[in-house]
Amino acid sequence: MNLIQKLFSLIHHPQKAKEKPLNLADYKHIYFSVGVIEFADNVENDSGKTLARLIGEADYFKSFYYEYDYPQNILSLESRTIFDLIDRGQSLLDRTKADVIIWGKREGDKIRLNFQTGKQYETEDKSFVSLLDSLYIPAAFLENPALFPPAIHNLINGAILSAISPLDAQQRIYRRYLLKRTIYNLSKDDSAKNMPEEYLPYILNFLGIIYLSYAHEEEDGRNFRTINQLLNAALKKQDLISNPIHLGCIYYHFGQLYDSASQCTTRNPINYYRGAISYYRQAQKYLSKYTYAYDYGYISYKLSNLYYNYWKQKEDLQALRDAVFHLREAEKIYTFALFPTFWAEIQGQLGKMLALLGSITHSTEISEVAINSYRNQQKVVTERRNPLAWAHIQEAIGNIHYQLGQNGGGNSHFEEAMEYFHDALYIYENMELTENIRKITSSIARTQRLLIK
Repeated sequence: MNLIQKLFSLIHHPQKAKEKPLNLADYKHIYFSVGVIEFADNVENDSGKTLARLIGEADYFKSFYYEYDYPQNILSLESRTIFDLIDRGQSLLDRTKADVIIWGKREGDKIRLNFQTGKQYETEDKSFVSLLDSLYIPAAFLENPALFPPAIHNLINGAILSAISPLDAQQRIYRRYLLKRTIYNLSKDDSAKNMPEEYLPYILNFLGIIYLSYAHEEEDGRNFRTINQLLNAALKKQDLISNPIHLGCIYYHFGQLYDSASQCTTRNPINYYRGAISYYRQAQKYLSKYTYAYDYGYISYKLSNLYYNYWKQKEDLQALRDAVFHLREAEKIYTFALFPTFWAEIQGQLGKMLALLGSITHSTEISEVAINSYRNQQKVVTERRNPLAWAHIQEAIGNIHYQLGQNGGGNSHFEEAMEYFHDALYIYENMELTENIRKITSSIARTQRLLIK
């Protein structure tokens, strides 16, 4: 069997027991906007326009070709110009309102495709695709579309769907259906059987991403085993990989696979935590914080959550310290000036973890740093913009002061706790949140008794 046929044979059509058929008539109004940016092709041809036309053949995509004057060296992916690429891409996404833009660059007889989405590295609930993930295809396919195999056409469509981060439930359902249909089409198609072996690692990597994007919400272990096979097959072909960052991307997706599996299992997720941590840290060896800072920082953010979850399972204090360390690494990259919303989220996570660490170790210094992190979060989460979230932070700070008072810090901390608790109570009462009022009233009464003593 041809190597390309073998890799597609790894895919099975995913099934879900008693899955309700999708009424496609309810989703016909949904489409995803895809922009193909003028290719850095170094030759006179219409490769970018050809790709945009091929993508537009799918009724769920609206594609366009965008002529854009930019320095071609930003597509090298080998220097700090990656920051310029991300910024320019975000500007184009804002300008065109596209869900995904595709950058194309000729490398010899190959075309390299990279996929960018809005705020690609800023929130938890994003796609599994990094801007560094590269899909290589023969340039001849775009110079002569008659040669373009349907399997590769489907692979590109699947890569686009995987990069999209749906904004609402209906889009999410439809995207999941389209991914499932794409996987089925790929599993039945051998039209790419004559492609050279040198394309294998990149194709396998994207097959893994497509399947992982579909399987993330599933609890069927067979899906994760298939993804593991695909990514392992890509690793076995690492001698064909031209740039170490592509190997780093494969390890990154292994980390995402184990991370996703840990969220989908209710039984003993510890081994998944360990696997995700190991692969993420391996990925960071290739995606360094000095050159690929956003990928490194986002992995650090994910590592923090994994160490925190590991601590909750094992009560291993070092794991909690590691969780704080990796959040600090993410904080260095996702600054208030450039990423205010994500920075505020990181500050909130730091406040929570440092408060736990300070309580366990009876460290006043750590607890005060936790308070400062929460106050940092309130630079973005203000009382006027988001009163309920602001009140939750006030309550959390009050709890830290209460704990400091109990640890011998004196009445001043109990008095501070009372101030913060009453701030939160005021918001809860205005919003008529009965359960929140009951809980905060109990905290106030408990603190009041200690003050009277």
